[in-house]
Amino acid sequence: MIEFSLLSALLAGLLGGVHCVGMCGGLVAAFSFRADGTAPPFRQHLGYNFGRIVSYTLFGALAGALGASINLLEIRPLQIALYVLAQSVMILLGLYLAGWNQWVLVFEKAGGALWSRLQPLFRKLLPVRSLPGALVAGFFWGWLPCGLVYSILVAALAAGSATSGAALMLAFGLGTLPNLLGMALFANHLQPLLQKISVRQAAGLVVAGFGVWGLIKLVL
Repeated sequence: MIEFSLLSALLAGLLGGVHCVGMCGGLVAAFSFRADGTAPPFRQHLGYNFGRIVSYTLFGALAGALGASINLLEIRPLQIALYVLAQSVMILLGLYLAGWNQWVLVFEKAGGALWSRLQPLFRKLLPVRSLPGALVAGFFWGWLPCGLVYSILVAALAAGSATSGAALMLAFGLGTLPNLLGMALFANHLQPLLQKISVRQAAGLVVAGFGVWGLIKLVL
């Protein structure tokens, strides 16, 4: 099942591009200029995104470890509840990607309080003047409240281990790269395809289908 979950996480990152640009557009704009007003080198943008993905991966490892510790308690009802929650979130995430609901906004509001405390620290890092500074700023970027991130984190809880949880969040982070890194050749060819309603709906149904199949396996 982890292979299906990895594909779902990758698709969520890839097809959540409109959501990602809306949530992170301001930060990307802030990262686009150095102290002297010139554009930073491409490697600095790589640093921002590398730091962000490292942050996601760490969160996934922590979530996976927490889920594994719950499983060690061997309380069957609790294990089933965690599994059902993860599959249900996967279904809702697929419906969101297909454009049929906006439920992820609930998760974003829940994370707003934490970000409001971190934001003053983050602002002190700007403007970024070096690659190490970009890595640190990118790591803080990963804390920005995002319903897509939180959705995959819920799935990471039921991944079974810290390694599997980290792999889920890594796959999600890699999926976000074409939109947020803005690689000209790749993004310009990919975005028109991802913006097609039929493509988004088909991929959303695939993600939701993995969640449905997970629930079916529970009763088989």
